[in-house]
Amino acid sequence: MELIEKTFGQFLEQWATETPDKDFIVYPDRNLRFSYSVFNDRVDNLAKALLHIGMRPGEKLGIFANNVPDWLTFMFATAKIGVVLVTVNTNYKTHELQYLITDSDLKTLCIVNGWRDSDYVQMIYELVPELKESQRGYLKSEKFPFLKNIIFIGQEKHRGMFNTAELILLGSQLDDALFNEIQSTVSCYDVVNMQYTSGTTGFPKGVMLTHHNILNNGLATGQCMNFTSDDRLCVCVPLFHCFGCVLALCSVITHGSTMVMVENFDPLVVLASVQKEKCTALYGVPTMFISELNHPMFNMFDLSSLRTGIMAGSVCPIETMNEVMSKMNMSEIIIVYGLTESSPGMTATRTYDPSAIRSTTVGKAYPAVEVKVADPETGEELKPGLPGELCCRGYNVMKGYYKNPEATAKAIDAAGWLHSGDLGVMDEDGYFRVTGRIKDLIIRGGENISPREIENYLYTMPQIQAVEVVGVASPKYGEEVGAFIKKRLGAELTEEDVIDFCRGKIARFKIPKYIFFVDDYPMTASGKIQKYKLRQMSLELLKERGVVPV
Repeated sequence: MELIEKTFGQFLEQWATETPDKDFIVYPDRNLRFSYSVFNDRVDNLAKALLHIGMRPGEKLGIFANNVPDWLTFMFATAKIGVVLVTVNTNYKTHELQYLITDSDLKTLCIVNGWRDSDYVQMIYELVPELKESQRGYLKSEKFPFLKNIIFIGQEKHRGMFNTAELILLGSQLDDALFNEIQSTVSCYDVVNMQYTSGTTGFPKGVMLTHHNILNNGLATGQCMNFTSDDRLCVCVPLFHCFGCVLALCSVITHGSTMVMVENFDPLVVLASVQKEKCTALYGVPTMFISELNHPMFNMFDLSSLRTGIMAGSVCPIETMNEVMSKMNMSEIIIVYGLTESSPGMTATRTYDPSAIRSTTVGKAYPAVEVKVADPETGEELKPGLPGELCCRGYNVMKGYYKNPEATAKAIDAAGWLHSGDLGVMDEDGYFRVTGRIKDLIIRGGENISPREIENYLYTMPQIQAVEVVGVASPKYGEEVGAFIKKRLGAELTEEDVIDFCRGKIARFKIPKYIFFVDDYPMTASGKIQKYKLRQMSLELLKERGVVPV
């Protein structure tokens, strides 16, 4: 693959010129459509307004919102003027938001009303009480000296805040001189996006990603799916996560395709959107695909337009992959593996790979990226068949962690290899399998156990809809195997049934010692299951049962 050296602004303007009337963004649930040219005009007006309120290249603008239409307007407007867009996890509460605003040196924060049980407007007034008495654009916060602007994404007016409607109107009346001058200085090697790692362990770190990082990763992702300008991608994954703003947006913008947006994940809305807009591609984490497949109205929808898509974000159950390929017509679906620090794609299966390969591996190295399996202690590359840490090197490696050179040096070694923290193995043909996080490996009495191996086996049990396997602390063995199981609707299943299903089929030390039936899993907003929380839950649940781990 030949690497591109374009910016977000250059791509958007290219398509606005070549295909001005083509749909770029569609919200089918409200019949809202932006063509490339209309969207480009909207972006330019917002960019000019952001310059007017004091934003300059290198400064940080945060967006704390679900997949609302103007999320993408801010993405491109900031990119055109060299401002760094900082994505904020929609699940964040006040303490986490305070940390991010401080750590990122945020100058402007854009918010919606709220999401789920969180009132973002109230959170901001609580964190920044001076806002209610401040003139817009002149905020002086004792707690956040960098923070100068709060923008409400919507029509409503809130004290101390701008709103997007008035900013876009303002921008339409401003001169282009400063905008054109600053836009001409933006380089594809500038940081365009900063994403905070999910923070499932320790403090989140700001991952600095450049235009060059993520646009090339999007281009490569599209190539792995045989994307063309005719493809219409249904996006129901959060934009604040790399899955949404890179694997989705960057694949679309580099190929001149169309994004069909779902504001909040709902399996029924996803199915209806695919049918209405004749989507050719669909993304999701395994839990999303499972929800769609198990929806009682699934068979009512015509999904024949689907061809490809991506399942990523967490381990893909073999049974789920096979159902998606057969029942959803996604015969060319691929698996992508990576992490935010690798922009995010590191490996991927290809549309021409046999279904067995796409069900059991995470594919080969991304185009123009080196991937190796390394000894976790020495960093030495291991031969095929030997397990170790997955590492990559290439255009996709992040610029670094913001203001954290020590953590950056730990993640990227002197030779430029990014260390993933994931265990994996490569076969003789160059296909990689992820066997677990280094810290997720269950070690029971000296035996190394891969949670994924047990999960894949339990998924063959027809009564099981979803399963997550974790290590449960044990004073005798160090760890025991615990399985958190979601039953299919109407299924009857007991702990004894599960153990009987395993007995004689998998090694005794791999059979779950503890089984917990649950309705839901603790998740990040991007759909990743938080296994560390399951480990904590296991001890609490055992205590409730009066069981002491042995």
